[in-house]
Amino acid sequence: MTYPVPINEAERLRTLRSYKTLDTKPEERFDELTRLAALICGVPISLIHLIDKDRQWFESRFGLDLEEAPRAQAFCTHAIMQPEMFVVPDASQDERFAENPHVTGDLHIRFYAGAPLAGRDGHLLGTLCLIDREPRTLTPAQTEALKIVSHLVVANIELRCDLRELKDALGDRDAAGRASGDDTGSLDEIISRLRDAVSNLEAARGTRIPRSDRQKNSLLSVSVERAPHDPLPVG
Repeated sequence: MTYPVPINEAERLRTLRSYKTLDTKPEERFDELTRLAALICGVPISLIHLIDKDRQWFESRFGLDLEEAPRAQAFCTHAIMQPEMFVVPDASQDERFAENPHVTGDLHIRFYAGAPLAGRDGHLLGTLCLIDREPRTLTPAQTEALKIVSHLVVANIELRCDLRELKDALGDRDAAGRASGDDTGSLDEIISRLRDAVSNLEAARGTRIPRSDRQKNSLLSVSVERAPHDPLPVG
């Protein structure tokens, strides 16, 4: 079975793998978002799909007991060909999917909607998708809600990546026995990105905290000099 491939596929795969999210353990923060998307839109299945070279890997899944599947069978591999939401009202009537094993087999997919997950550089990592076994469409409100939840997914992926990079950078500095003020440039950049990720999460939730309060109360406002003594959790 053939499938479309983005013209920037090599760069897209580099971006995907830079997040180091493939083959990680399930995390509650992502599982809550897939469940939320399914409940809002009234569908039995919701997934966070990440498209690797030859497979689709599920960062999170609600209503489906699979960890991965061949890319050739993935609706999502079509979805990452465009920056907008990808919707298939009835897969059995769509020539691209009518003979797909997920349509003709036990999974019996009819409806699919995928909101793209774009990395910082704009490359599409995969989708937050909804699946139903009956043909249907989304209301405008459901469509907007799915987009908002997809932004939360990306913000959480980026926050986890930045926390990991910060922990690694602090560990490398300690191992090398550098003075606490050394190499602050790269750490400051990571911390700035962490603050941006937190701001994105707050904005998507519609509960932005004033910057002055964030700086007083947030873990991310800790100084670089104190950072080695304040271990950060990595999801």
